[in-house]
Amino acid sequence: MVQIQTKTLTLSEFLKLPETEPASEYINGKIIQKPMPQGKHSKLQGKLVTTINEVVEPRKIALAFPELRCTFDGRSIVADVTVFTWDRIPVDENGDVANVFETYPDWTIEILSPGQSQTKVTGNILHCLKNGTKMGWLIDPMVRSILIYPPGKQPEILAKPEELLPVPDWSAELRLTVGDLFGWLKL
Repeated sequence: MVQIQTKTLTLSEFLKLPETEPASEYINGKIIQKPMPQGKHSKLQGKLVTTINEVVEPRKIALAFPELRCTFDGRSIVADVTVFTWDRIPVDENGDVANVFETYPDWTIEILSPGQSQTKVTGNILHCLKNGTKMGWLIDPMVRSILIYPPGKQPEILAKPEELLPVPDWSAELRLTVGDLFGWLKL
């Protein structure tokens, strides 16, 4: 069996490549393409971004973004939802939201897709928390549970419909239960 050596790309070389659909991430020197989102994933992602922004955007507290590339501490990842507090949103020379985010999000939310590695997704959440993120969620639509990752604390799993989902302090007015979140999947 012939093994062909392939050149390992650096992070800066990766960032010069064209974007892929679905997005590719740069993790530990490897390029890993995310799975294509499916129905449950897309519905939850859209509702989360809209619901979070309805609470935090009008008062300029924070802003939620879907599928935003964040590059920091040697990785370039694309979480399903990232939320940045207003004062940390990168802006360009015109004062508009920047295209490139070279920093960690304040809150990262991942929605597990069928066949996606929970370990890889958890690794991205832990990487964010290690670098300053204040809250991580890992939503599993198939088993209707949410793993909550508060920084410096033990992760917690929530699955009972009446359980209130913890959110970062600056978004305390956002009140969602497990049942609210998974209720969005009903037509």
